[in-house]
Amino acid sequence: MSTNKMNSEKTRLEHDLLGEREVPVDAYYGVQTLRAIENFKISGTTLCKYPVFIESLAITKKAAAKANLELGLLDEKIAKAIDQACDEIIAGKYHDNFGVDMIQGGAGTSTNMAANEVIANRANEILGGKKGEYKYCHPNNHVNLSQSTNDAYPTGVKIALLRNNPSLVDTLKELIDAFEKKGEEFAHVIKMGRTQLQDAVPMTLGQEFKAYAYTLRQEIAVLERQASMFLEVNMGATAIGTGINSEPEYSDKCVKHLADITGMDIKISGNLVEATQDTTDFVMYSSAVKRLAVKLSKICNDLRLLSSGPRTGLNEINLPPMQPGSSIMPGKVNPVIPEVVNQIAFKVIGNTLTVTMASEAGQLELNVMEPLMVYSIFQSVEMLKNGMAVLKERCIDGITANAERCKEMVNNSIGIVTALNPVLGYEASSKLAKEALKTGASVYDLVLEQNLLSKEELDDILKPENMTQPRKIH
Repeated sequence: MSTNKMNSEKTRLEHDLLGEREVPVDAYYGVQTLRAIENFKISGTTLCKYPVFIESLAITKKAAAKANLELGLLDEKIAKAIDQACDEIIAGKYHDNFGVDMIQGGAGTSTNMAANEVIANRANEILGGKKGEYKYCHPNNHVNLSQSTNDAYPTGVKIALLRNNPSLVDTLKELIDAFEKKGEEFAHVIKMGRTQLQDAVPMTLGQEFKAYAYTLRQEIAVLERQASMFLEVNMGATAIGTGINSEPEYSDKCVKHLADITGMDIKISGNLVEATQDTTDFVMYSSAVKRLAVKLSKICNDLRLLSSGPRTGLNEINLPPMQPGSSIMPGKVNPVIPEVVNQIAFKVIGNTLTVTMASEAGQLELNVMEPLMVYSIFQSVEMLKNGMAVLKERCIDGITANAERCKEMVNNSIGIVTALNPVLGYEASSKLAKEALKTGASVYDLVLEQNLLSKEELDDILKPENMTQPRKIH
């Protein structure tokens, strides 16, 4: 068998503006997607990595086909074939044909054309033709009708981020619940609070963990509020927002279908020229994701400090041991889970700067850097979801308290003198603290030796419940 014959059996010939190319005969993608796969070997992460993005592109194309059918611009058979092809993609089929790198030149044209070609070729099969026989259903003439990459691509992205946000929030809620449970479990463990890494005043370990739960709970509303900005889309803007090559009623009809398909309150932007060039909604959402990452990193810093030692550090809590910590030091176990979440946070923070700079780089009527923004946000969300799940399951759930160690440090701390301040006054309390530091004696013993308070009075003041919450002084 000749080489040419083998190739003819394995490929089909397609053409575009730049000429003819052989495309794998079984591929649902076409010549433009093939060129993009060859041109953009950049991150190694393709569209296939994020199924919700592919599905959302199909949702966008499905809504466009329905609007075009209503307007009499699409033959009913072709519209139904596109509709069915989109439904199959939404159901998870043909995703392996979206092999374009997430980072690409062309403002997302390669992603848009990948969707157009896969949908068109599947529609061709439904209509009784073969892949590549675009006389039945054409990627540009039919699937991309009344659209441009510049409205279809960002709309697909926004729908994807809207659909993806609940899974991020759900993972966050599970982590919050884990902190809440530890807060209850450690409610009666007295310990020293610290400011500037120095002894401050007593608190409970439960209060510390409840605070972590509360600060993370605040992020649910922040994420949902910023995601809601994606409900405003620019479908019908076409190239730059003027709506060229679309009919006057197309935009409203398409957005209505988007809302019906997704069940979301999707609306058309008030100014399509502005909406086509502005990408700051991505900046705001990325910043919300960064805010969550910053809080998670701070908490993980605390966990590493609280578990430090174990013999020469704070050693107030025990993190569950996950793996041996050293190739040379026997017995060493490191806080590897908090460490990896710290690293995720650093990456998310860097990604947000990337999104910010890419958004700033927009020029005139379009921002061509959207693919980088999209990749950065999806990567951040995915890493955070994975990181939070690991943090909960492999760290927080298994944390135990060293209650005696915590109590011992409270008793030996100079910090308890603060509780005496309302009774003894600032000057006397300062003198006690100075003497305790100098002599190594405990504040408790010095108060009794100097007959400043009776044992009963002192014990009452230093009860855990009296030191860890407000109480009447007189």
